[in-house]
Amino acid sequence: MRVAAVQMTSIPDKERNLATAGTLIAEAADAGAELVALPELFNLWGSARELREGAEPLDGPTIAWAQEIATTRKVTLLAGSIVEHSSQGESEHLHNTSCLIDPTGAIVGTYRKIHLFDVDVPGAVHRESATITAGNEIVVVDAGPLRIGMATCYDLRFPELFRAHLVRGANTVVLPSAFTAATGKDHWEPLLRARAIENQMFVIAPNQRGSSTEQLHWHGRSMIVDPWGVILATAPDRDGWIAAELDFEQQERIRTALPCGRHRHPELFAGTL
Repeated sequence: MRVAAVQMTSIPDKERNLATAGTLIAEAADAGAELVALPELFNLWGSARELREGAEPLDGPTIAWAQEIATTRKVTLLAGSIVEHSSQGESEHLHNTSCLIDPTGAIVGTYRKIHLFDVDVPGAVHRESATITAGNEIVVVDAGPLRIGMATCYDLRFPELFRAHLVRGANTVVLPSAFTAATGKDHWEPLLRARAIENQMFVIAPNQRGSSTEQLHWHGRSMIVDPWGVILATAPDRDGWIAAELDFEQQERIRTALPCGRHRHPELFAGTL
């Protein structure tokens, strides 16, 4: 199965961002991609105020746009992610939300980012929780031969989430990201490969690149990694897309020859996470 990851620089201009994303999705689909994944907050990046003002419900214009693209191009599309405005009773929340959309335009998976990026690292000072409410649901969904675990950016640092995907039968993880330049230079590739190796899964990681604002600088280098930890594709430092063929027979051989998933002893670690 051929999959693609889109890399772009999103700014506080939703119309421009969607036009860029649409062009790159079309190119990847025309080149044979059956699944195309977009990066974190692909439709809008900006200040906390701009993110709040640009928030939408899942039946808003951005996800409708994504559904139309998926239907027109006959692809499974990871619209990952947008700032979702949701109402629960009398409460209103903003979530960092990804939607997996099938070729008929149906939303088959919705994931709200669990781990929020509240850090004070030189060059990467950010407090996501000032704007976003954390999700509380682990999401694994089927899409053709893929059984996909859904995660977002900072989730990459929490291996227990990816192990939960494996326990639920995932063979692939999608990780839309805006991984910072400050941390990405040392951590992006090692963490992606580690999550792939320890869970023997494909990892599809579309990332933001460049600078969305004067304070937000991204690492880029979007990647697709196989279950042995081999990097199948890496994006150069420009807007574009990368693609790779996912070999599920190879994955099964790896899981059979090195069956670490069956060698686990979760009963010994109960209550420690």
